[in-house]
Amino acid sequence: MKRKITGKLFMIVCATLMVSILVSGLSFAEKSDVKAPVNVNQATAKELASLPGIGKKKAEEIVSYREKNGKFKSLEDLKKVEGIGKDTFEKIKDHIVVE
Repeated sequence: MKRKITGKLFMIVCATLMVSILVSGLSFAEKSDVKAPVNVNQATAKELASLPGIGKKKAEEIVSYREKNGKFKSLEDLKKVEGIGKDTFEKIKDHIVVE
């Protein structure tokens, strides 16, 4: 009897854990406002602000840098913008393109 209860309890715990993992995965996926890669050479400050770790101020810095220095030639060029360091770049690199 004890073994049957332990087996049922194990199954309940496993099922609960699986549901928790699925739900947390879904909520994580919904947190990003980025829908398609953002072209940093054409994006507005509002579009840039939708990137993870980029708020209004950093977005405006990117646009200002682009207007003063011309188009970005590579993704890495974004690190030249004040406020865009290694950590911020790592957050956005999969969400941006340079065209």
